[in-house]
Amino acid sequence: MPACLMCHSTITTKFTLPWILSWQPVMRPAVCSTCWRQFVPIKRATACASCGRAQEWSQPCSDCQRWPEIGAFHNEALFEYNEAMHNYFQRYKFQGDYQLRQVFASSMQAAVGQRHAEAYVVVPVTPTTMQTRGFNQVTGWLAVAPMPGLVTQATAKSVPQSKKDRQARLKTPQPFRLAPNAIVAGKHLLLVDDIYTTGATMRHAAALLLENGAKSVTGLTLAR
Repeated sequence: MPACLMCHSTITTKFTLPWILSWQPVMRPAVCSTCWRQFVPIKRATACASCGRAQEWSQPCSDCQRWPEIGAFHNEALFEYNEAMHNYFQRYKFQGDYQLRQVFASSMQAAVGQRHAEAYVVVPVTPTTMQTRGFNQVTGWLAVAPMPGLVTQATAKSVPQSKKDRQARLKTPQPFRLAPNAIVAGKHLLLVDDIYTTGATMRHAAALLLENGAKSVTGLTLAR
């Protein structure tokens, strides 16, 4: 029997007669229902229209009211960044448990497909991070490789984003440059990252793509 990737308990699957007669393949869940319920989906209908933050009304949140607008850009997020999501990222992103990509692979792949962008770009990690961790946490969720888009200016981060406070994040200079073989001009792009915190990373990336001729950039993050 398969085990939950989060709590390691056994996952039981109930098969109905109509399902058995349909000859559909068995889709094994990566996590048990108890663990899955701890992740809170964000309702798109009432989320902040600019950053995707969960709220009870659809208008720019207090954070977004302080940001200058960046043309044709907004972000959408799938889940709230709560304690369960924090624990997930500690194990997947920072401890490098690559198996945990399966927890949100289906959700992220479906979300990318539903946005109908002409191409999608993933926020890159530094070469040093790639060497030590071995993978980009975002591409780990996705079935198809993204188009060449952005690369980092630095080879390594002097201070990880997760260790910076809000003010330090907001003062971060442009950390990206366009990849040598990137073709973004005239395209409606989907920009994919893991977490939207202050928005500095996504806004830097989106601004660069728009400056280089992208028609629009929609951000998509797993968590906000």
